[in-house]
Amino acid sequence: MSKSPRKTLFLIIALTLLTLYIDLPRLSFNNFYFVHPQPLKNFIKRDLEPKLGLDLAGGVHLTMSADMTNIDEENRDDALESAKNIVENRINSLGVSEPVIQTAKTKDQYRLLVEIPGIKDIDKAVATVKKTAHLEFRTIKADAPPEATLAAFPDYFESSGLSGSELKRASAQPSQDPQKPGSELKRASAQPSQDPQKPGYVVSLAFNPEGAKKFEEITRNNVGRQVAIFLDEEMISAPVVNAVITDGNAIIEGNFTSQAARQLSIELNAGALPTPLKIESQSRVGPTIGSDAIQKSITATIIGLTSIAVFMIFYYRSLGIFAVIALFIYSLITLAVFKLIPVTLTLAGIAGYVLSIGMAVDANILIFERIKEEIRWGKPMHEAFYAGFNRAWSSIRDSNVSSLITTAILFYFGTGSIRGFALTLAIGILVSMFSAITVSRTLLRIFWVRKI
Repeated sequence: MSKSPRKTLFLIIALTLLTLYIDLPRLSFNNFYFVHPQPLKNFIKRDLEPKLGLDLAGGVHLTMSADMTNIDEENRDDALESAKNIVENRINSLGVSEPVIQTAKTKDQYRLLVEIPGIKDIDKAVATVKKTAHLEFRTIKADAPPEATLAAFPDYFESSGLSGSELKRASAQPSQDPQKPGSELKRASAQPSQDPQKPGYVVSLAFNPEGAKKFEEITRNNVGRQVAIFLDEEMISAPVVNAVITDGNAIIEGNFTSQAARQLSIELNAGALPTPLKIESQSRVGPTIGSDAIQKSITATIIGLTSIAVFMIFYYRSLGIFAVIALFIYSLITLAVFKLIPVTLTLAGIAGYVLSIGMAVDANILIFERIKEEIRWGKPMHEAFYAGFNRAWSSIRDSNVSSLITTAILFYFGTGSIRGFALTLAIGILVSMFSAITVSRTLLRIFWVRKI
């Protein structure tokens, strides 16, 4: 503990004001509008509005099964990951924020669990996400101007007749050659080099016999020019053809990291692997139901906080007042953390937050009971204060650590709302430890103990 509690108090006040500022919603009153300044939003790269889940914002929940009939067993995990990326990109193109997309695998079943909150045209969203991905190779038009060699001009590219159905497989692998700043298409070598002096990764392509013939013609006519690869009408790569490729095996090389090469290979496989998605179940939540849930959640939270405050003040008197102040600061910090991460709030997540409020009060109760016990034993107030905090700390620590372990298990093995509950509860527990040990201790040390 700091030997200068007033400095700690100043930091607590500054933190409280900052979190209060972050927690403020958009306000409008008599032509006055409050929004968070652009520099703050630029710093965190998004707005500071709360992110609401499906059950609060309304929307649709889809359970989609992936047809793996035509895909080899060793490629099915990658195929499911590819489908997940495609669905996520399509949902983002609809202007939907914070979609939740998860994979679920059993022995013979491969599923995607999709939550799209805040969507207005649900039928359009459903039709968009269940389409099979379309991958296409395009070449530069004959009448394109010279600047069309840049990938920034996708309108200058036309279909080459080569599609994802003729691409057998794309994979990321270590590079054989030193990496170049630009992206190039070249012949694939028999074995990739593992030389640590030549770091970097490439993406290998393998076409079926029909695709190999088309690819040979494309590379023969476009040596030194770009071949653009489009996935669902969006350009994902535009390498320059380095040589004529006759065997249907090529690599895209460039300044790829392992993660970047794997991401590109996943996108390519999304259009190469035939993974039709079938909707097994669909549930819709209307915005009216979500709005009603928000109002009930706010009411429940206010009732809970008020009840706790009345109990603490009635039972612990002046100590209870400091506990209520610490609880108020705890609430502000927790909500600010939810906004900054950001946490997508659901009804289960709000339940986790409310439960953490009770745990925050529990820590104060343990401390106060220890202090009262020390005073009953005849110790002066300042000695009882230090002894109460020191002896209660081990109980607070052990109970919170065991709760955090539980939340970690729930988050790792759970899905959807269970993960939301675990995340908000874990954040609340961590903030409650700071609130009980730092905020409450500082307030009591300055305003209650009298003797510092």
